Amino acid sequence: MEPPVTPGRQPDPAVYSEVESSEEFRELRRSYRMFAFPVAVAFLAWYLLYVLLSSFADGLMSTKAVGHLNVAFFLGIAQFVTTFLIAWWYARFAGARLDPRAERLKAVVENGGRPAAVPGPAAAPTTATDATPEETV
Repeated sequence: MEPPVTPGRQPDPAVYSEVESSEEFRELRRSYRMFAFPVAVAFLAWYLLYVLLSSFADGLMSTKAVGHLNVAFFLGIAQFVTTFLIAWWYARFAGARLDPRAERLKAVVENGGRPAAVPGPAAAPTTATDATPEETV
């Protein structure tokens, strides 16, 4: 096995191939695709609908909705809102489902192909006797 990767030293390409062929890597890619592709298709369909309505449904799009603001204005604003909602949704999804898996795989690559403990938050003392004197003050 390869020694752990230190700053300035690249991992062995064979480690990349090993990780890429692992079940955990395939599951990571599958999870990403199951989120990204349907959301991208839905958003592109929504955007295309907006463009088509703007081009061919002048009567509908010019209908006044509130005061001088028409349907086209509100659908245009909804495009921006949808974009930000998708970005927020993806960030939550990635943080919960993709990033932890990617960190584990990254640790394997950096450890020369051996599973490595992914650093996490330090465990809190469970009892007062486990705490250091500074923590009990």
